[in-house]
Amino acid sequence: MTQYRTFTAADAVEYAREFGGIADPENLVDAQEIGDGNLNLVFKIFDRDGNSRVIVKQALPYVRCVGESWPLTLDRARIEAEVLQIHGGFCPEHTVKILHHDPALAVMVMEDLSSHAIWRGEQVKGVDYPQAAAQLGEYLAQTLFHTSDFYQHPYEKKAQVIRFTNPELCDITEELFFNEPYEVHERNGYPRVLEPLVAQLRTDDELRHKVAGLKHRFLSNAEALLHGDVHSGSIFVAEGSLKVIDAEFGFYGPIGFDVGSALGNLLLNYCALPGLLAPREAADVREKRLNDVRITWQSFAEGFLSLAAKKSRDRALAYSGYAAEFLRKIWCDTLGYCGTELIRRTVGMSQIADFKSIQDEAMKTECFRQAITLGRTLILAADRVEDIDALIARVRQNG
Repeated sequence: MTQYRTFTAADAVEYAREFGGIADPENLVDAQEIGDGNLNLVFKIFDRDGNSRVIVKQALPYVRCVGESWPLTLDRARIEAEVLQIHGGFCPEHTVKILHHDPALAVMVMEDLSSHAIWRGEQVKGVDYPQAAAQLGEYLAQTLFHTSDFYQHPYEKKAQVIRFTNPELCDITEELFFNEPYEVHERNGYPRVLEPLVAQLRTDDELRHKVAGLKHRFLSNAEALLHGDVHSGSIFVAEGSLKVIDAEFGFYGPIGFDVGSALGNLLLNYCALPGLLAPREAADVREKRLNDVRITWQSFAEGFLSLAAKKSRDRALAYSGYAAEFLRKIWCDTLGYCGTELIRRTVGMSQIADFKSIQDEAMKTECFRQAITLGRTLILAADRVEDIDALIARVRQNG
C-alpha cells in the first residue's frame, strides 16, 4: 500500500510524468510550488520550454497557515477530487478537469489553467469579465440540481451523503461562519476601531437567532452535493471561460449555502471597490458588480427551474409548481448565507485580498463597516427581500 509522504518539487515532476496524461512526459522537467491558500501544496509542472503543462496538488495533514498544531484529515483530498469529478460530469465547461487522484497520497493531477486568471485578483484590479456571472450561475444550477433529490435516486443520494460526510472541513466552516464572528475570539481580525459595531453583533438577539437557524440548516439539510467554498478565489476566468476549482469543503448541504457564498463574494468586492479604485472608476465597477450579482442569481434560478421541468425524476417533486416553491426557500437561504459570508470575511478569520489590498486605513475601515452592516442587514431581512431587484435596492441603500 502506498504510504503518505509530503511531496517535494522533484516528486511532483515525477508524479506528473506518470499520471499527467502528457503525450511527452519526459519533457516535464521542473516544478514551482504556488500554493497561496491555507491548506495545501500546489505545484505547477513545466516542460523544457518553460510552459506550464499540468498542476499537482497535495493535501497536507495539517492547516498550512497554522502548522502542525492544527491537524487535518487527508481524506479531504479524496472528497475534493470526487466532488470535482462529479460536478465536472454535469458541468464540464465550468469545472476544472481532474486527470488523476490517489487517496493514499492525498494527491491529484489537474488541468493547467495558466491561460486563466483568478477572478478575485481580476476584481481587485477592476477587470470585467461580462460572461463570468452567467457561467457561474450555470455551474451552480447544473451541479446543485443534478445532485439533489429532484434528480438523484433516493438510494444513490443516501449513499452519497455518507460518502461525502466531511466532518473536519465542515467543522471549520461551522466555526468560521456561525460561531467565531459573533464571539470574542483570537482568530477574529477586524480593525479594532470597529469594536463597537462588532460588539453589537454579539448581543443582537434577533441576529443571533437568525444565525443559529442558518447554522442548523447547514448541519441538517442535505439538499445537494455542495462545492462548499464558492468564492472568487476558487474561480478561474478568461475571456469566454470560467472554471471552478478547490472543492475540498464539499459535502451534502443546503443549496443556498453555495449560492449565497458566491453572491457574498461579489458583494464583498462591491464593498471594497471604493478603497481599490479611483472614485469614478469605482462607481462604474460597482454597478458592474451588482449586475454580476443579478445575473448570477438569474442564471442559477432559471437554470434550476428549467432542469427541474425537464429532468426531475421524483414524481412528487416533479408536481407542477413545487420547484418554484422550493426555489423561494433557496432564495431566503441564499440571502442569509450571503450575509454570513460578508461577516465572516470581515470580522472573522480568512480575510481576503479585496480588503487587504486597500492602502488607505481610514478607507479600509469604512469598507469593512459597509460589509459588516450589509451582512447583518441581509441575515435579518432574508425572508423579507422579495427578489433580486429588492436585493440590489438594499445593497444600494447600504452605501
